[in-house]
Amino acid sequence: MMRRAPQQKGFTLLEVMIALAIISIALISLLSLATSSINVNARLQKITQATLLAQEKMTDVEANIRNSSTESSDEEGEFNEPFVEFRWRTAFEDTPFPPLRMVTVIVAWGEEAHNEAVQISSFFIPPGL
Repeated sequence: MMRRAPQQKGFTLLEVMIALAIISIALISLLSLATSSINVNARLQKITQATLLAQEKMTDVEANIRNSSTESSDEEGEFNEPFVEFRWRTAFEDTPFPPLRMVTVIVAWGEEAHNEAVQISSFFIPPGL
């Protein structure tokens, strides 16, 4: 009679190494995705803060226009604590429909060249017209 070799159960070393390599690649991808998600969340938080600050500044500008009889001029400055990393700029422009004017509020942080700014515009008629 012929004897059969006993069957071995389990995984070979090569199979275990391939499985670990696949798991490692998947974990590295997940870590990269988590890091990207954190960066996007931080950028969106800055954009939201800048938008709210721009709306607040626009409200101030509109109130100053209503309460002032003098001509509005371009200005710039920085916000107080806790928003010292943000700076603002207002710009006034004439429109093709006098006496209608346009005011633009830009709130920026970091480098404006990297599109780290929010801009909102509004139209107004100077008081007394």
